[in-house]
Order: sequence, then C-alpha cells, then structure tokens
Amino acid sequence: MSPVSTSPTAPAPARRDAEATKAAILKAARHLLARHAHTDITLKDIAERAGVSPPLILKYFGNKDTLFARVMNFETDADALLDAPLRGLGRHMVRHVLTSQRERGADPLLRIAFAPLHGEHGDILRDNFRTQVTERLTARLTGPDAGLRAELAVATLLGLGVMYGIARGTHLRASTLDDIVNRYAPAVQGYLTPAGTTGPG
Repeated sequence: MSPVSTSPTAPAPARRDAEATKAAILKAARHLLARHAHTDITLKDIAERAGVSPPLILKYFGNKDTLFARVMNFETDADALLDAPLRGLGRHMVRHVLTSQRERGADPLLRIAFAPLHGEHGDILRDNFRTQVTERLTARLTGPDAGLRAELAVATLLGLGVMYGIARGTHLRASTLDDIVNRYAPAVQGYLTPAGTTGPG
C-alpha cells in the first residue's frame, strides 16, 4: 500500500493571511476615502488604520493610485449586489446592504456619496458607479423608464445605507434584519418590477 502523502500544506494559511491583509488595507482605504479628500490621504494613514506597514501596501497594491483605483471600482460589489433573479432582487439588495454594514462595516454603494470630496478622482468614482452599478441594473429591467427606475432603486438603497451607517438610526439598528427587509424591500422591488412589467427570473 502506498504511503499517504505528507507534502506540506503551509501555503494555504499564508494565502489566507495575504487575503485578510489585503481586505484590511482595502477596508482602511475605503474608510479614509469616505472622510478625507484623496489627496490628503497618505499610505502611512492607510497603514496605521489597517494595522500594517506602508511597504506591505506597496507589496500588494504597488502604489496609492493603484490601491484607490481598486477602492473606486464597484465591479465586485455590483456582482454581489445584483446576484439574484429579478423578481427577488429587491429583497436580496436590501439584505446585502444591511449584511455588509453589520458584518463588514462597509456598504457596497455608500462611498459614491463622498465623490465631491475627491475632485477629478470623484469623477472617476461617479463614472464607475454609473457604468458598473446603475447601467448594469438598467440592462436587467424591462418596460418603460428602465434607467430612471434603476437609479431610483439604487437611490433607495443609498438612503438605507446612510440612515444605517452614517446617521446610525437607533430604531433601524435595533431592528432585526428580517424585519427591515420585509418593510423596505417592497419599495425597492417596486422600481424594479412595477405593475405591468415582466422580467426574466
């Protein structure tokens, strides 16, 4: 009988550590970007908040511009936000926004609210948000005024994010996730599939 392989498995934890470190750096950068102008944020600021050294940021992201290009990109967030059939998408999006806030302390959309802080970088943030979130949602909708309805649905989600994460509404934060979803999702879904429209899934 052949001996059981005893090849080392150390790289797996190392990879997990690297991913956790990258996630901490991105979270720190997102936090600072929501509170300070892009030009005022240094790698040292990000490193201190993430609990890492500035050279580690350079190792994983190359430079500040590359890091903030990741922070200003909504592609991955949109993948998760829109990952549901259209008929149940409102519930999914509301739940995803709240879960992201509660479990990760990061809203998938809310950083767009701070675009005015960032000058030309704010224009990049707006362009990415439009193409990666609202236009992508628009493409999934049927019926009249799809673009307007997509923007209104996203605006409704942003309002929830602001009230939960910035205003820190005490009643909202004390409520159960299911209760908020049950109350709030119909308003979002009403823009996605208003009476008289149909859509796939």
